[in-house]
Amino acid sequence: MSKLIECIPNVSEGRRMDVVEELINVVRSVNDVKLLDYSSDASHNRSVITFVGTPEGVEEAAVKLAKAASEKIDLTKHTGEHPRMGAIDVVPFVPISDVTMEDCIEISKKVAERIYNEAGIPVFLYEESASAPHRKNLAEIRKGQFEGMAEKVKEPEWIPDFGGSKIHPTAGVVAVGARMPLVAYNINLNTSDVKIAKTIGKIIREKSGGFRAVKALGIMLEDKNIAQVSINMCNYEQTPLYRVYETVKMEAARYGVEAINSEIIGLTPRNALVQSAEYYLMRDGKFTGKETPEEMVDAAKMYLKLDEFDEEGQVLENRMK
Repeated sequence: MSKLIECIPNVSEGRRMDVVEELINVVRSVNDVKLLDYSSDASHNRSVITFVGTPEGVEEAAVKLAKAASEKIDLTKHTGEHPRMGAIDVVPFVPISDVTMEDCIEISKKVAERIYNEAGIPVFLYEESASAPHRKNLAEIRKGQFEGMAEKVKEPEWIPDFGGSKIHPTAGVVAVGARMPLVAYNINLNTSDVKIAKTIGKIIREKSGGFRAVKALGIMLEDKNIAQVSINMCNYEQTPLYRVYETVKMEAARYGVEAINSEIIGLTPRNALVQSAEYYLMRDGKFTGKETPEEMVDAAKMYLKLDEFDEEGQVLENRMK
């Protein structure tokens, strides 16, 4: 099996679709890389791009994408619900086949150095690539966002790993690192009271004493007039989707609020859904052990009320065929 690494950059543009398409075409132009998925959210004003390839291919695609984002996105004119600190906000590398986490850490450091040298964007190393414990958590690095980053990087403990204590004037800074597969998972509530979503986000996130490997915040989806618990499941093996979903439902019920549905943004490993399906089917006495992977995914979609989930398009293993 060939060496494959997945890369999932987040760029701070989700409204100007012509710009998003230009950025996608940068990835498409690189040899030894396959574009798996991309999705844009106007409320977040953010796009998530997923591609897989050889170590050399993903390195080149990530650097070219960073350069293009710095040229086409101006954060001094950017607004959106999702916290952000850079035109290309985060660049994670995930081991897929015949590569180790150490391989991904090495690639992340090469990319980080090149992004600064070739695009002029200072870089923080995060997650498994972090140069210090307080830099491991992306939320801690991003705190202050673009508007506060110029002052933050002047503090000795927050000087970027590459680039010194001065941000790019319009592209900000970027976090680059290696990590386990992440599932971007949102739960929508039938309320316009964003305080409820924020309270629930605080309850479930690890930083506030909640579930391990869970990052969450409450946001308002202005176009739908509903509150959302926006979640990053950083290690679904440590904390499965069903546990978070059931907790959100339980906490929302305290306020007379229900979960309308949930959604997965971008790709997910099949096992993240199979694990939830197994829990629900066993709970209801319906699990036989003979279910096909497709049947398990369908069960997860039903129990988690996954909205507009495309199994062929969003299950990682299917897209790599």
